[in-house]
Amino acid sequence: MQEVFFKGMTYGWETPRGVYRTGEAEDSLRKLAETGSEWIALSFWTWQDNVFSTNIYFDYGYTPTDRDIAHTVKLAKELGLKVCLKPVVNSRDGIWRARIGFPEDGDAYWAEWFRSYTNFLKHYAELAEELECEMFCIGCEMVATESREAEWREVIRETRSLYSGPIVYNANHGKEEGIAWLDEVDLIGTSAYYPVASAPGESYENMLAAWERQKPRLKALSERFGKQLVFIEIGCRSAEGCATMPWDFSHKHLPVSQSEQANFYKSALECFWKEPWFAGFFWWDWSTVLYDKEAAGSNVGFDIYGKEAEVILREYYQRPAHQ
Repeated sequence: MQEVFFKGMTYGWETPRGVYRTGEAEDSLRKLAETGSEWIALSFWTWQDNVFSTNIYFDYGYTPTDRDIAHTVKLAKELGLKVCLKPVVNSRDGIWRARIGFPEDGDAYWAEWFRSYTNFLKHYAELAEELECEMFCIGCEMVATESREAEWREVIRETRSLYSGPIVYNANHGKEEGIAWLDEVDLIGTSAYYPVASAPGESYENMLAAWERQKPRLKALSERFGKQLVFIEIGCRSAEGCATMPWDFSHKHLPVSQSEQANFYKSALECFWKEPWFAGFFWWDWSTVLYDKEAAGSNVGFDIYGKEAEVILREYYQRPAHQ
């Protein structure tokens, strides 16, 4: 297993068409580079109408265009950042993409959906190759589809026919071990939104202990497939109680807690930093349009700009990997 390590950050989620090419977005990306990050996951989405639809389509009114993406990749490279291109499919009915799927005996529906998904993915695989993106993500939290082993192996084969770099799949935390085809990818990715706090205001020490309890299982998964594991998504909002539910984006009424977010960051970084089977972090997330730094103290989102967690991340990202 060749060891790599990603000092990364997700950039661009919830960014509609055209915004990547604004001055605000360019300024935000420069600020991201100043954290010591070496990689971005450039993550964006398009749609299918509901979780039972078989047609994935480009939404010209929302989805960033290829021109938008090329602009951001070019600027990232100028800033010394490497890029993992991460196209995502969401369901317009608001149901989480993990529910996209059909009954196991609905082969005709599965075939149609995978045909559409493969076409969607091949478009961006070809773009990633043309733009010389250093990694490509083939899927994000598609839990209900993951049992379709033959179809996913074909998706990967088609992707590799167009993209020559390393590919990663983004599993969901707690579901990684059920994916039989991870031998086909170069790195095992997971959304590491593990609830490492049992109550609001949890201490760094308790969060660290909770991460340690996850480590043996994740290490065993890495060893099973002979692949490093990367937290292709990980994060926690700067709000009280969010370390008990790091995936949460909806409870905006919770009071600000920079310390809870900072403890989440520090505990995860400390727990996994030196592990040779572990390939690093892509933190969730860094917005294309940032708040003013003076507003960091009242912001309850995932962003760390101007917050305690940014100080911690800068400190770790200055360190040599695996040391």
